[in-house]
Amino acid sequence: MSDRALGTGSGAGVSVRNAVSLKLLPAALVSLSGFVLFVLEERIPGYGLLAVALALAGFIDRALLRDLALIAAGLVAISLVPITTDISTEHMLVMGTAMILAVGVPYTMSRFVFKDHGVRFPVLTGHPWTRAEKWYLAAVVVMGYALLPAYMVNTGVYNNWPAVSDPEGIFRLFLGTNALGIWDELFFICTVFALLRRHLPLGQANLLQAVLFTSFLWELGFHAWAPVFIFPFALLQAYIFTRTKSLSYIVAVHLLFDFVLFLVLLHAHNRAWIDIFVY
Repeated sequence: MSDRALGTGSGAGVSVRNAVSLKLLPAALVSLSGFVLFVLEERIPGYGLLAVALALAGFIDRALLRDLALIAAGLVAISLVPITTDISTEHMLVMGTAMILAVGVPYTMSRFVFKDHGVRFPVLTGHPWTRAEKWYLAAVVVMGYALLPAYMVNTGVYNNWPAVSDPEGIFRLFLGTNALGIWDELFFICTVFALLRRHLPLGQANLLQAVLFTSFLWELGFHAWAPVFIFPFALLQAYIFTRTKSLSYIVAVHLLFDFVLFLVLLHAHNRAWIDIFVY
């Protein structure tokens, strides 16, 4: 996929090549709104920040307004439902619907209304993964094994996830962790990061999406010192996406990490199970 497909080429605007531009201010306000909505859990101030951001973007650049509005639509959609680890059918349907809208509305508007293809989900890229990329997948499992047990168990954060021991509950937990991991990449990387990258340099766009990524996972239940590793993970995922231009690869990375998380959660709630972790 070309740079233009990712919204990072010259067609995205000259400001992409500048260190700082006025476009950074409304984009930063959108990112800040995510912190207010998801970490502080304050809807009115969060929506207010989104409104101010869009108003400023309208004065600065029409294309910026359009792309920030797509991000805002996704943020509003997901903020209207409880963001929890509840795996009941009712909650999974409600939160799942919001997640679909958060990704589907920006994609549909970008492709069929604006027709600029600013949001894409490159699965079949035609490029095989390199040896380094394959080794990194193995490294992700090792890092997850070294990090997640100590974090989840020693902080007690695992209690933010339901305790399951029956087959149906285990399946629901597995389904929930995997679905959420895929959605994180679809929204924060392929949608938010890609749209920001059309107007901002790589570093700025990456930092802003990482704030949103981390804020959302905080509300989901990743408390204590989780931002210490989630924020760098979000930065790295966007950087890898920029290099590989492959949704398939960053999803593989995320799901491997989440598989370790799934095993740790089962062990934390049932200490005799999967007793292979050190913490």
